[in-house]
Amino acid sequence: MTETIASRRTIPVFDIGNVLIEWDPRHLYRQIFEDEGAIERFLATVCTQAWNEEQDRGRSFEEGVRLLIERFPEHEAAIRAYDERWHEMVPGAIERSVAVLGALRRAGIPTYAITNFSAEKFASAQARFPFLAGFDGIVVSAHEGVLKPEPAIYRLLLDRHGLAADDCIFIDDSVKNVEGARRVGMKAIHFTGPDVLVREFRALGLPVA
Repeated sequence: MTETIASRRTIPVFDIGNVLIEWDPRHLYRQIFEDEGAIERFLATVCTQAWNEEQDRGRSFEEGVRLLIERFPEHEAAIRAYDERWHEMVPGAIERSVAVLGALRRAGIPTYAITNFSAEKFASAQARFPFLAGFDGIVVSAHEGVLKPEPAIYRLLLDRHGLAADDCIFIDDSVKNVEGARRVGMKAIHFTGPDVLVREFRALGLPVA
């Protein structure tokens, strides 16, 4: 009885990138640059995390690429690859995490997601990974113009779906995003691999694969 009650009061809220699907631009740029040092310099100075986050906030890739090529015309081909070859950054699903998600859904437990994702790439990812279309509710940063770990993005999910923050358990690979969820009253797990997810969910009385 205790496990059933705990499960009903624990609502999983997933991040997507590097929790359910793998994402790392290095997978692509190892095919473009000859050494790791060149890749790291490019990602630190040209296609930076801050630049990518503007697409996650809602700017189109077309606009983001155009602005970056104006600044770094010598890197035009590599910059365009970030957009045109985006799927090469995503080698596949994290299968054991997806198995956990499936077990929750089969048990009738609602599942939600909050993700920093560009609108274009999220639509493309949903087409490639059908399980991304099965959430009871999802907040995509580019659709809302707000990013994790800003408090507003977590509250959007809670308010839109009538969820109590302390009933939710948020899973993210980013420490700052985990801390952001905790600041609005959600429980949270720092995802470092599927074993952590399985262990934490079992402790909460949630069914896992």
